[in-house]
Amino acid sequence: MQIFVTGASGWIGSAVVEELVANGHSVLGLARSAESAAKVKALGAEVLPGDLDDLAALRSGAGQAEAVIHLANKHDWGNPAESDRAERAAVQAMLDVLAGTGRAFMVANGLSGLVEGRPALETDASPAIGPDADRGGSENLVLGYAEKGVHSLAIRFAPSVHGAGDWGFVNFLTQAARERGVSGYLGDGSAQWSAVHRRDAARLVRLGIEKAPAGARLHAVAEQAVSTRDIANAIADSLDLPVTSIAPENATEHFGFVGSFFADTMTGSNDRTRALLSWKPLGPGLLEDIRMGAYRS
Repeated sequence: MQIFVTGASGWIGSAVVEELVANGHSVLGLARSAESAAKVKALGAEVLPGDLDDLAALRSGAGQAEAVIHLANKHDWGNPAESDRAERAAVQAMLDVLAGTGRAFMVANGLSGLVEGRPALETDASPAIGPDADRGGSENLVLGYAEKGVHSLAIRFAPSVHGAGDWGFVNFLTQAARERGVSGYLGDGSAQWSAVHRRDAARLVRLGIEKAPAGARLHAVAEQAVSTRDIANAIADSLDLPVTSIAPENATEHFGFVGSFFADTMTGSNDRTRALLSWKPLGPGLLEDIRMGAYRS
């Protein structure tokens, strides 16, 4: 297939491009800079210059493709409303092109905020509805286009998509440990995160775009629940630092912006995803990855 990938040079996106190319697909990757373009090209993909605000480029990419995988997001933590606005506009622009074609559109989402008090299931609809919702309500927008001739798919990533080179949440926790000289967890450390290795996540994206039925919600989750205390202990072991509890009211001071996420349980089941696509995670677990030195440098 000819597949258009947004976020093609990113942490997850670059692994997805590599996975797609290795399995015989042709990839057109969106790149917002010369540096990103060089990275996408080195992975074996063609380059489409543009970003999430370049709606003409997004329409062009979607129009050239047999399938679209939308992984890009501004992740503007200082101005989430702007991230949500850009996400909604970008997704709508690509859906307008794909409507009535029967082509596939896979949209990325996270597990945070889906449900409370239990792991999220693939059958749980996202509560984010409308342009002013989280991520601009893009998951529900995309899945709604199944009735408009789009092979709509959603993939929800665990809060830790880990591996060497990760610049996500665990990377920020590791940076905080280095700066503070101690690896911390909040309160009693009982909050839990799901996790998945980057390569396993990329393989699931490929399997989903190849085989998943329209309307499917896929969970890129290998380990359903890893406690934040265990994460802190693994970071401490990796960096040879002591570990301690941090009072919840000091979360932002100690960890920076990631402190607010470290207090939350963000977990999801992967039972339906495994059964639907015969997907079996193969990479190391999060704690093993940390202790093996993935975040040491």
